[in-house]
Amino acid sequence: MKPMPNPLLFIALALAATDAVAATPAKSDAPADYAYALPLQVSGKQGVLALRLPQAVYLHARTAGLDDLRVFDSTGAAQPYALHRPPPPERLVKRDLLAANIFPVRSALRSAGGDSAIDFDIQTRPDGSVKSVRARTGKAQANDAAALTSLILDFGAAAKGSEDHPARIDALRFTAPRDHDNYSAEVWLETSGDLKRWETVGAAELRWLSNDNAQTLANDRLEFTARTFRYARLTWRRGEPTAFPTIDAELVTPQDNEPVRETLWVKPLPGKQAGDLTYPAGIALPVEQISLRLSEANIVYPMAIGYYIERPSRNLGSEWIFQPQAYTTFYQISQNGETRRSGALTISTGHHQEWVIRPQNVTAKAQPELGLSWQPTTLVFLAGGTPPYTLGFGRSDATPASQPLAQVAPGFTARELTQLEQAQTGELQTGSAAAGESAASLAGLAARNRSLILWGVLLLGVIILGAMAWRLVRQMKAGSDQGN
Repeated sequence: MKPMPNPLLFIALALAATDAVAATPAKSDAPADYAYALPLQVSGKQGVLALRLPQAVYLHARTAGLDDLRVFDSTGAAQPYALHRPPPPERLVKRDLLAANIFPVRSALRSAGGDSAIDFDIQTRPDGSVKSVRARTGKAQANDAAALTSLILDFGAAAKGSEDHPARIDALRFTAPRDHDNYSAEVWLETSGDLKRWETVGAAELRWLSNDNAQTLANDRLEFTARTFRYARLTWRRGEPTAFPTIDAELVTPQDNEPVRETLWVKPLPGKQAGDLTYPAGIALPVEQISLRLSEANIVYPMAIGYYIERPSRNLGSEWIFQPQAYTTFYQISQNGETRRSGALTISTGHHQEWVIRPQNVTAKAQPELGLSWQPTTLVFLAGGTPPYTLGFGRSDATPASQPLAQVAPGFTARELTQLEQAQTGELQTGSAAAGESAASLAGLAARNRSLILWGVLLLGVIILGAMAWRLVRQMKAGSDQGN
C-alpha cells in the first residue's frame, strides 16, 4: 500500500497563505499613488478655496464618484475637501414694453355699460395684423360725428414670443390723454388670440391728477393674470372715452438660465457589434446631455444611445450586449437658405467608460461626432498644512475622502460659497502610476492574487482529501471481499 499524503501538510500550507494575506500592509495614500496631478495656485490669503473641476480631472479620474481625488500639501499630507454641486440658478424673467397699434372704434350708438352690444368689422392682413376697424351698428355717418366707443389693440406677433420662449402679458401701461390735466375713467379689458373669441380679463381705474406745480399723480397701469394674447379691446364703464397716445403691454418672457456645462466631442470608433459606433469617454464623466455633430448637409438620423454590458455566454465565455439608454432622432436640414439642427438631448446622468450609438436606420453610413455635456462639480478645500497644494487623481481602488461641506466650510452661506477664491491649475503632471495601476493598486492586486492562491490551496486540499477518502473506501471494500 502506498503511503497516504499527510493532510496536516495542506493545513500548514493554508495557514501560511492566510498569514501572508493578513500580513499585507495597509494601502498607501501618498501623491505617488495617483497617476495624475494638477498644481493648484492660490493667493495664500484665504482659508477656504474652491476649484471648478476642469475637464482633465473627469477624463483621467478612474472612479465614477470621483473617489480618487486628493488635495495634498507640499509635505504630501491630504487636506480636507468637499465636492459641492451649486444649486440650479433661479429662473430669470425678462420684462419688455411692447407698443400697441391702436384702432379707435366709433359709433352713433353707445350702450349704457360700454359698447359690448356694438358689433364691428375688423379687416386683417395675411400676417394677422389689423388693417382697419369699423362699427357695423347704427346709421353710417362720418367719423367726426360718431362717438368713440372702444379701442382695438394689436400688439403684433411678438406678443406670443417664440416656441422655446413663449411670452405672456400681465399689464398694460397708458400714457395720459392729450389736453387732459385731470382725467379719471374706469376701463375694462378683453383679450383675444384670433379676433373671434373675446375674454374679459380685468379692469382698472385710470387717473391722472395735476397740481399748480406741474406735478402729476398717476395711476396708469391695468394689471391682470399673465396670459398670452395678441389682440385686446378696451371699453369704458365710467368716464369719458378718449384715444390714449400710447398703450404699452408689459411683456414677460421666461428665460432659460441653464447651468454652466462643459462638452467633450468624441470621434467614433467601430463598435463590438456590426453597425454600432463607440465613443471612448471616461467613467467619471457625469453625462447629462447628448449632442451630435453631423457633417452631412441634409440628414435625419434616428438612433439609440447606450452602452455595452458583458454577460456570460452559452459557450463558457462572455458576450457584449447593447443596453440602450435613450432613443431620439437628430437631424440637419438646409431649407430656404437656413440650416435647421436638432438640439441636445437631456438624459438621466450616466457614467460609462464608453458610449455606444446604434443607428435605427440599417443603411445609415454617417459617422457623427458625439458631444457629451455635464455640469462640473466644485471642489471646496481647506488651505491647511504647508502650501503649495496639488490635486491628485487617477487611482481605481481609492476610497472616498470627500467630507460634508459643513465640515470643510462651516457657517458659510450659499452666497459666500459662490464668492470663494478660485484656485488656478497648472499643467497636468503624469506620475509613475499613469502607465498602469498605481503602487497601491498593484498592492491591492497582489493581495487579491494571494487570496486566489489561498483558495486554490484549500481547494486542492479538499480534492486530495476526497481522493484519500475514496482510496480508503476502496481499500476497506477490498479487505471485506478478501475476508469472504
